[in-house]
Amino acid sequence: MDAEIDDTQIDYDEAGAAIQRLLWGERVGGTSAPALPAAQLAPDYFALVRQFCFGMFWNRPNLALRDRSLITVAMLAALGRQEELAGHLRGALNVGITREELIEVLMQAGVYAGVPMGVAALTTAAPVLGTE
Repeated sequence: MDAEIDDTQIDYDEAGAAIQRLLWGERVGGTSAPALPAAQLAPDYFALVRQFCFGMFWNRPNLALRDRSLITVAMLAALGRQEELAGHLRGALNVGITREELIEVLMQAGVYAGVPMGVAALTTAAPVLGTE
């Protein structure tokens, strides 16, 4: 029988902040809203993102942080969300995913989501990962 999570004892804001610190350091995890124009416009929304996305889901026990990061990179690439993709590529590097692994994930996503998406994702990745 699987152990149940007692979510009544979890501070989702702090749990989300801890994940954000791992991904992006204090720049994101140490503040209630990231330094984005959208966060200045709607800071409450970014508090919800921290609690719901990072606090509730990134903290679930059945996938490692590294796996969630790789999945997120692939999905953002497939959805064509270039700005968020760049940020999550940086986060993936910060949690120990290698440049080579990220390039493979983007190429794999390009096979299934389409060559133009793959080219766009790799173009977004080039300044983040370098073109060594």
